[in-house]
Amino acid sequence: MARFEMHDAGFGTMGTMAQADMFVELGMMYATGRDCEVDQVAAHKWFNIAAIKGSARAAELRSEISASMSKTDLARALREAREWMTMH
Repeated sequence: MARFEMHDAGFGTMGTMAQADMFVELGMMYATGRDCEVDQVAAHKWFNIAAIKGSARAAELRSEISASMSKTDLARALREAREWMTMH
């Protein structure tokens, strides 16, 4: 399964809301299966990161998708988001 990760050198210079909007779009891509397979864990991860960056929309989408996730998948998504935030 394809995964899109942010490793661009200029990434850190973007505004926080621009970053949040990008992460919302990544979450939507995984939630809807646009150009990839549906992956609720990845969608939750990116919505969570966008919410941390200040996106109220991402917080709502994260809440919606978490309602249909197992506890195991939810824990995995939270762990992946935490690991990504630690590394970036």
